[in-house]
Amino acid sequence: MTTGAQTPRSPARPPRSRLRTFLPLGFAAWLVLEIWLLTVVAGASSGFVVFLLLVAGVVLGSVVIKAAGRRAFRSLQETVRQQQSGVMPGAVPGGNSEGNGLMMLGGLLIIIPGLISDALGLLLLLPPVQKAVSRYAERTVERKLREAGPGTLGDAFRQARMHRPDGKVVQGEVVRDEPGDAPQGPRPPLTH
Repeated sequence: MTTGAQTPRSPARPPRSRLRTFLPLGFAAWLVLEIWLLTVVAGASSGFVVFLLLVAGVVLGSVVIKAAGRRAFRSLQETVRQQQSGVMPGAVPGGNSEGNGLMMLGGLLIIIPGLISDALGLLLLLPPVQKAVSRYAERTVERKLREAGPGTLGDAFRQARMHRPDGKVVQGEVVRDEPGDAPQGPRPPLTH
């Protein structure tokens, strides 16, 4: 029996992004491919060679991550030293800390067992690849921030930034008095 009342509809769910759809499938395919390549190498040589490759990957990846961490710490120390002496950071050549994050990511990929991850990790250690990846990531983040609609994190980030003439970013909010606003008198005390 129908009463004529419409059934309530649930709010429309936004469409699922391609990344959320294909990431689990891509991850599963990557794992299968890594295992298959390790079995092919084990069949061509021996299981001991595969074990040595995996141990060498862990050792090399650890060394790379440690070196990137030291480089980042030296860069931080240099920046603090420059600020204490009154020199603008970045004004002294040699304070370049670009690529530390990508070096650490490369080391992590080398540590992860598998030949494909090792190859990607070794690629990320090359300076031209680091520059290309960092430029691509920077452009992508800037584009996503520009496309951010109202109420998104990118919109909030854009609204909370103000640039000073010297290029520094100042966190805050601009409050302007409109010409028609009348000054308000003292407010009465609150009573409970």
